[in-house]
Amino acid sequence: MSTMNKSRLVTRTATASALASILLLSACSGGGGGNAASKKQDPSGKVTLNFITQSSAIAPADPNDKLVNKRLEEKTNVHINWKNFTNDVFVEKRNLAVASGDLPDAIFNADYSDYELLKLAKDGSIIPLNDLIDQYMPNFKKVLEEAPEYKSMITAPDGKIYAFPWIEELGNGKERIQAVDSMPWINVEWLKKLNLKMPTTTEELKKVLIAFKTQDPNGNGQADEIPLSFINKPGAEDLAFLFASFGLGENPDHAVVSNDGKVIFTAADEGYKKAVSFVNELYKEGLIDIEAYTQDWSTYLAKGKDQKYGLYFSWDKANITGANDSYEVMPPLAGPDGEINVTRTNGLGLGRGKMVVTSANKNLETTAKWVDQLYDPIQSVQDNWGTYGDDKQQNIFEYDEASNMLKHLPLEGTAPVELREKTSIGGPLAILDSYYGKYTTMPDDAKGRMDIIKNIMAPHMKADNVMPSVFNSIEELDRLTTIETDLFAYVLRMRTEWYQNGKVNEQWDDYLKELDRLGLQEWLKIKQDGYDRATKG
Repeated sequence: MSTMNKSRLVTRTATASALASILLLSACSGGGGGNAASKKQDPSGKVTLNFITQSSAIAPADPNDKLVNKRLEEKTNVHINWKNFTNDVFVEKRNLAVASGDLPDAIFNADYSDYELLKLAKDGSIIPLNDLIDQYMPNFKKVLEEAPEYKSMITAPDGKIYAFPWIEELGNGKERIQAVDSMPWINVEWLKKLNLKMPTTTEELKKVLIAFKTQDPNGNGQADEIPLSFINKPGAEDLAFLFASFGLGENPDHAVVSNDGKVIFTAADEGYKKAVSFVNELYKEGLIDIEAYTQDWSTYLAKGKDQKYGLYFSWDKANITGANDSYEVMPPLAGPDGEINVTRTNGLGLGRGKMVVTSANKNLETTAKWVDQLYDPIQSVQDNWGTYGDDKQQNIFEYDEASNMLKHLPLEGTAPVELREKTSIGGPLAILDSYYGKYTTMPDDAKGRMDIIKNIMAPHMKADNVMPSVFNSIEELDRLTTIETDLFAYVLRMRTEWYQNGKVNEQWDDYLKELDRLGLQEWLKIKQDGYDRATKG
């Protein structure tokens, strides 16, 4: 299971017009096998391709040191010459390479937004993939035949496919694993120590957090407990889960869809104002981590490992406080009006811009066949999670040769995200719901999350609709990008100020006017048009 967290804002990418001078005629066609005479081959016939990629700082600096890639090279007779950057600098390095005209054959784990894909295609930096898929990619075609909805999702408005996707299914509808992003994890040892019950309302939560602050639940005689912590930006570590107790709730992309099909901007809703006021109440009581507004993942994680939190937010507690019984998920809370709601995210197990092929690639047939291997079911499972038979480190799987099935091994206390970052390769892949029980088992951490969503979260999801994965036109994306750059930053800035100064009510009307000035009504129209196209044909 991935750690998705991961609704991305559309961003601009710098692309130099000088690229036109280096475009190759054969690459611009978007099909065919390239110039065979230009292939870099050693005497064994092995072809070398040059890729840019990204990986975690805890992964091997050379991706070829990963067993998954070693086996891929043996299987395909293709050597990848990787230029690998850590996640924190990848976007900058990726964009610089493209802007300078120093193009690799492909960009792997590219994570391009829709806007970036269409801009790169327009500039001629990347090529359409339709012909390559038709001619050389039977594994990928099987995926699209079994799950044809993805064909339309990855196809741009001009009918072209510009990137190979990452697809991970697990559950569906309200019980989809991505249906909830941020989950609240509460310290049940502290509850027990202080003889407190699990909170069921927002007011009960405030009383519990005050007890965590004042009654020394860790028993060390010091006031070092952190009642509530989060990372103050959209994602799985945000406290936006609590907003649903006051109305529609909040999403990383600030969009929810009403049951009559109307797209609503969450940060302009009356319930949003009430939720922000509630967070200010917690702030005034000194219950919020003083670093919550500035901390990064590593700081957040370090305090979590020290078990300092009374309540925190994350996709999976194992990634923050470990796979132990000290923390349990806190069920959704009734708000002041007695209503309980869980906001459904718009997240989908789809990364549309996971890998692109550039116009500099002279080995298109070889590249397409190599990528197609990534969509083999057994291979996709390893790409996503890690592998088996590694004698140098902990394995994710054991391989049952008789059934041709990868079975998840116990994590034995290891944080899932850490082990997967060390061993998996990500990139384009597909794991469909039908693969579980056939090619692989469900990870233990996924089972636990699915149980929580099914039994605790889904029964309280009031929304029948979610925002579908719309592939907008470049004109629409250009406007969305321009609007969101200022609009989303303003929303986050005002939310953060209101958490601390409590002035949300007196400043609300001016705030709404500023949202409109920044383009909210145009944003809503583009989103509504996209929703209508995707759902009404």
